[in-house]
Amino acid sequence: MLILSIFPGIDMLGKGFEEEGFYVVRGPDLVWGGDIRSFQAPSGKFNGVIGGPPCQDFSNARRTIPTGNGLAMLNEFKRIVLEAQPDWWLLENVERVPDVTIPGYHTQRFDLNARECGMVQYRRRHFQFGSPITQILTVIPQRTSPAAQSRIEPTCMATEGSKSNRRTWADFCELQGLPRDFDLPGLSIEAKYRAVGNGVPIPMARTVARAIREAVNAPVASGSAQSRLCICGCGRLLTGQRSDQKSATPACRKRLEKRRRESSTATTPGAFTQM
Repeated sequence: MLILSIFPGIDMLGKGFEEEGFYVVRGPDLVWGGDIRSFQAPSGKFNGVIGGPPCQDFSNARRTIPTGNGLAMLNEFKRIVLEAQPDWWLLENVERVPDVTIPGYHTQRFDLNARECGMVQYRRRHFQFGSPITQILTVIPQRTSPAAQSRIEPTCMATEGSKSNRRTWADFCELQGLPRDFDLPGLSIEAKYRAVGNGVPIPMARTVARAIREAVNAPVASGSAQSRLCICGCGRLLTGQRSDQKSATPACRKRLEKRRRESSTATTPGAFTQM
């Protein structure tokens, strides 16, 4: 499958897809002097579109007023999908990102932790998967190896490059799933850490890519199969026997309760402004 990767940065998300057998074409990025706003996507050429628009405006760590760039770049993501008309699309961001609603696609939200992808750091990433409503993405978490189960490393953050006690570059890259000898010639040390820290860990990207490959190759799901999915949007199948079961795991129930609380105080981010 041929896919278009937008907002790629150093494209760790795209690299994970490549390692799962996808062919990736990369769009422009500010890191390399490009601008998505001047990019036009050809129609009918790509099976999928993937990308992680800037997340700073939606981050819980933000201490200043949102700039509006986050919503603007979500609209750019939507524009590219509408131009390209792919079979499916995948957006990566933070948990508080608004729903992306694109005509002709059903949007499925789910969160994934690096520990669920066999890694030794806790790193939560949020994804939205758009596809025809009959297509369901089921992400199957992986077990960490016995050697890694008792090992927990601090989360790799983009800001680590500015710290005096930062981990070595080789260790930092390895924790994100990159080769220890990976390099980004021409960038400063802080810029290198920022680029890798902002990226989707390679094992996580591969986990999602594998789920998409299996979903698009699977038979069309029936209405009854869809009704057995967790209502939190994680894509997990409901395996219990109770007819009134709605959520798949305790974490799903907590997520639903959190959404209800936020909704009652009108703080839950809604669908972003349409173009």
